[in-house]
Amino acid sequence: MSAPAPVWRSTLTATGMELRLSARRGENLLVTIVIPAVVLVFFASVGVLATPQPAVDFLLPGSLALAVIATSLVSLGIATAYERHYGVLKRLGGSPLPRAGLIAAKVAAVLVIELVQVVLLVAIAAGVLGWRPPPTVSPALLVVALVVGTATFAGIGLAMAGRLRAEATLALANGLFLVFLLLGGIVIPIDHLPGALEAVARVLPAAPLADVFRVTLGAGGDATGPLAVLLVWAVVAIAVAATTFRWE
Repeated sequence: MSAPAPVWRSTLTATGMELRLSARRGENLLVTIVIPAVVLVFFASVGVLATPQPAVDFLLPGSLALAVIATSLVSLGIATAYERHYGVLKRLGGSPLPRAGLIAAKVAAVLVIELVQVVLLVAIAAGVLGWRPPPTVSPALLVVALVVGTATFAGIGLAMAGRLRAEATLALANGLFLVFLLLGGIVIPIDHLPGALEAVARVLPAAPLADVFRVTLGAGGDATGPLAVLLVWAVVAIAVAATTFRWE
């Protein structure tokens, strides 16, 4: 009998499987790839936003944040909830791949998709909307924003998927997507919201993620505060997911 494959190799194989499954889900492609690109092009073209900088400079970081939310929370959360509902997670949990390796494979697949989204959105902004990266762009901070943002929203998605019914996760994930789209500083600047909504928006994780992306892409400012808010959300979301997740 041959020895079992190393955990890293099994995790890599599972990551490839997750990517193939994601590519086969048409609704996933719509949410994760098409909607952020449409939001970027549409709102940058219609000229309805009163922003202190060119619209594309404001919308590109917001679209990147929306892409992270769509992939980490909506797509991952809903897919995992239905895998749990149909007993797929129970069967996978009994495979030689440890459960931690399965979660790592899911998150790794999310990060790969997000990298594709970043390339696509930046290409659209540069090729269609005339955006040019300023010299203050920070690739290192971009990586940090992607990792912390993914940890935050994947934690929220897995927390829902591990406790709620699949139908409830579907409804709640889509509802949160709309809330973050409207209150996340993605298409509407936070300071344009009414006072109470602005206060709520500043403590939700979407606006800090968009703010970190704006600093990343050279808009100026300090990313320390938004990153701190994101890190708090990430720690809490991952802790809740880890302690409440049920595999069946």
